[in-house]
Formats: sequence, structure tokens, C-alpha cells
Amino acid sequence: MINIVFYFQVHQPFRIRNFSVLDIGKGLDPFDDKLNKEVMRKVAEKCYLPTNKLLLELIEKFEGKFKIAYSITGTAIEQFKMYAPEVLYSFRDLAKTNCVEFLSETYYHSLAFLYDKEEFLEQVRMHRKTIQEEFGFSPITFRNTELIYQDTLSDIIWEEEGFKVIITEGVDRILDWRSPLYAYMNPNKTMHMLLKYYSLSDDIAFRFSNKGWVEYPLTVDKFVKWVDDLNMVEKGKKNLFLNLFMDYETFGEHQWEETGIFEFVKHLPQKALKTKRIEFSWPSDVLQKANYKPESISFPEPVSWADMERDLSAWKENDLQNNALEAFYEILPKVKASGSVELLEKARKLSTSDHYYYMSTKYFQDGDVHKYFSPYSSPENAYRNFMNALTDLEESL
Repeated sequence: MINIVFYFQVHQPFRIRNFSVLDIGKGLDPFDDKLNKEVMRKVAEKCYLPTNKLLLELIEKFEGKFKIAYSITGTAIEQFKMYAPEVLYSFRDLAKTNCVEFLSETYYHSLAFLYDKEEFLEQVRMHRKTIQEEFGFSPITFRNTELIYQDTLSDIIWEEEGFKVIITEGVDRILDWRSPLYAYMNPNKTMHMLLKYYSLSDDIAFRFSNKGWVEYPLTVDKFVKWVDDLNMVEKGKKNLFLNLFMDYETFGEHQWEETGIFEFVKHLPQKALKTKRIEFSWPSDVLQKANYKPESISFPEPVSWADMERDLSAWKENDLQNNALEAFYEILPKVKASGSVELLEKARKLSTSDHYYYMSTKYFQDGDVHKYFSPYSSPENAYRNFMNALTDLEESL
């Protein structure tokens, strides 16, 4: 039996406006309220609302046999409340079906795990509390920002917070001869691990509308056959987990409605369930459905789901990024020592990984992806705005 594990990342950063040196010390808000509202309203109309409506209909139609999982950042939830409260209501409606698992992560979608353990845990606790308050769900599955993971992460979140499952990228150099279709455990065997099956995930998230792709168009029949054929790799009747992890904005925003993405999703569950060899599961279902003793697997170096390298280079590849990160985590303790709730909130919004992603100077395909998401004209412009906002924060102390 193969279990399709659909996990969707829902995130929006607080983008920094054009913040010049002359703005420092004037008490101005460094965040671009107008742009943030415009983006949220656009994505709400194109993605969040129609996709939530469709998935709710599918959940009700298949009476518990269709299950999905989300990780929704604290910054996204805040912007739902500010700019699109109907989106938050629609996620609450999904939560009421008991067919949705909510995962835990850092509240501000930050890179704190790499720099400040205590700040990392504080943000994890903030996020867990928010998910409980907003959706009545207590997460036992964890995903770090951008699926960043290495062995020490599982030790920390198991010892400090008691999570039972963690998800990350199925990186080829780590897997070697192994398959991402199996459940694994961390080296200390305290947590179950699920690894993203990136090829089939990316067929939906990135290649779906690419007319130059050899498999275009991607039909439901074709995709379900690919999934069903994966059952052939397992001769011992072990349950397999096809982990399809992607940004939620795939639906309607990255892949527009005109591409047929909604029709694809609409017909996928029925076709898959009809095979009798495919089920839909939550990430946490691995605790019951792994009908074997999972092998432990080690990630000695950090990995992520970003770019071709699937490492930290999306945020730490150049001097701009590293200088900005080091400067931020040098200032953060001073902000905490000030006791100012307002300044700490502002600082934590600057910890969001997107700000450093915008500073990437990569070229070719990965560089194009960075440019697509960035609201700035260049990486240098993103860096200047960030550092001016950070300097303003420091002067406020």
C-alpha cells in the first residue's frame, strides 16, 4: 500500500519597504503595509480561498479518506487577520473536518535554528500555541523553516518539545541507495522521519504548466499510474509513503487556474482511491502505518528543499546574506534585553528567511526563482533596505 502524504507550506513574510539611510531614526515602520496587503489579497483570491474551498469539498465527498497537512506560519496568520480574515475562517472550516493535520515550525519562518537555540525554541513554542488557539490542534509533527534539517535538530525538538515526527527533503546525497518512499528514524531513534519525494512533488509544483516538459500535459490518469507503479518496488508488503511536499501557492498562484491545476486536484483523489492500492495519510499517520522497524538515517550536514543544491546556499551563499544574518543575530539579544515587546516583534519579523533569500546572487534557473519571489530590483537593493531597517532598530534601543 502506498500512502500519499500531501503537505502544504502556507507562508507570507512582512516585506520591508524602500527604507533609505535618511529614514533611520525617524520612527517609521520599516514594513510595507501597502505591498503586504496587495500580495495577500491577490494570493487569497487566486490560491487560498479557491483551493481551501475545493479541498473542503473533496474531504466531505470522500468522508475521511482524503487527508492533507499544512504548516501555516505565524506571519501568515497575522496577515490573514489584517488583510484577509475570510482566509483564516476557511482554514478553520478545514480544521473542523478532522481530516487536516497542522504541523509546527518557527512562528516567524526564521533561520534561528542555525544561530540561536533559545530563540528557535521560543518561536517553536509561539507557533505551537498559535495553532492550538486558532485551529484547536496540538501538533506532534515538526518541520523546520524551508525543510532545513540536520541530526541535532531532531534531538533538540524531541528533548525540548516532545515532537514525534519530522519531515525534510529526500536529498539524494544523503539517501544514497535508499528510497524516500520508506519511513526512517533519526540516529537516536527517537523520531520518525518522512522525506520529500521531490521528483513527483516538483512535477506538480514546478513542471505542471511547462509546455516544454516531455511529460506535458500532466493528466490525473498519468500521475496516478506513476504513483501506482511505485507499489512495484516493495515486495515485502511494507507500507510506503509518497511525500508530496510543496508551497500552497502552487495552486492558482504559481500554477494559474488556466493551466488546469484545480481540475487536476479535483479528480486526483477519486482516481487514486479507485486503485485500492493508494491511500491518503497525514505525516503523523506514519506512527501507526509504518508496519516495519524503520531504519535510522543520518544528516550530518544541514539540508533544505531549496534550489538545486538543497543546502543552505539559498540564504548563506554570499557576503551580503552572511553579513545580514550575523548582524541580525548580534543585535537580537540586545533587543530582548531592552524588554520592549514592540521592538522584539519588529526584530523577529526581520528574522524571516525570505529577507535573506532575496539577497541571493545565484544565476540560471535558481536565480530566476529568487527573482520571481523578490519584491526588490536587485539583491543589493534587498540588502540595503534590510540593513537600514536593522540599523533603525538598533538606534531605537
